[in-house]
Amino acid sequence: MYRFLVTPRWLGISAFVLLAISVCVFMGTWQLGRFEDRVASHEAAKTAPDPGERPTEALETLLPVDQQTSGRHATASGRYGDQFLVPDRELDGENGSYVLTMLRTDGGKALPVVRGWLPSGEKVPAPPTGEVTVTGSLQASESTGSDGVRAGGGLPRGQLAMISAASLVNVVPYDVYDAWVTVSKASDGLRAVPAGVPQNTGLDLKAFQNLGYTGEWFVFAGFVVFMWFRLARREAEAIRDRKLGLETAA
Repeated sequence: MYRFLVTPRWLGISAFVLLAISVCVFMGTWQLGRFEDRVASHEAAKTAPDPGERPTEALETLLPVDQQTSGRHATASGRYGDQFLVPDRELDGENGSYVLTMLRTDGGKALPVVRGWLPSGEKVPAPPTGEVTVTGSLQASESTGSDGVRAGGGLPRGQLAMISAASLVNVVPYDVYDAWVTVSKASDGLRAVPAGVPQNTGLDLKAFQNLGYTGEWFVFAGFVVFMWFRLARREAEAIRDRKLGLETAA
């Protein structure tokens, strides 16, 4: 009764089913691996020493910014140049702005430096003149999904929605590091901005999405198997009915 399974048509169906199952299992395994990686990162972040307690190093030695170097104390020397405000940033429940100043380093590139936080309506202090050495917590460039970023556009000249090399290269005529620092000790009446935690080190929504996708892919694999057996059973029943003369004419 099941000899039809070796016909070209059913061999093709079976080959497609095997391919579909392989894809589903592969994708499910990949999503499970992503979830396990996030769990491992979360556990490593809990047991790792505070980046801010590790020795201060030169900026260049800590780039590019990753989960190990984010929050590390970096030092760089140069002269302050262009200055911007990053509005709608909260600190201790108050609304204000980050004062972002570009440090033109001896290497030619500019490092965005958050010199501190300023309450709304306060006068922005001018940056120090001459050669300066800055020490602060290293941070990765922000994106629209970063904490505190409110990407709305339409800001006045001299203001930025986010701190990133991608946004700064459009407003300054020099190369910018794909990173920024927030000073450890603010001056000129500013308040120091605490360093943010590295991204993708916790069991956030994305981790549980990976786990959910894992289940979905394995369910898809099971559904493919179920449909193959159902089609095969219907084919077998149709063949049996034809032999018994029970098949209804169309």
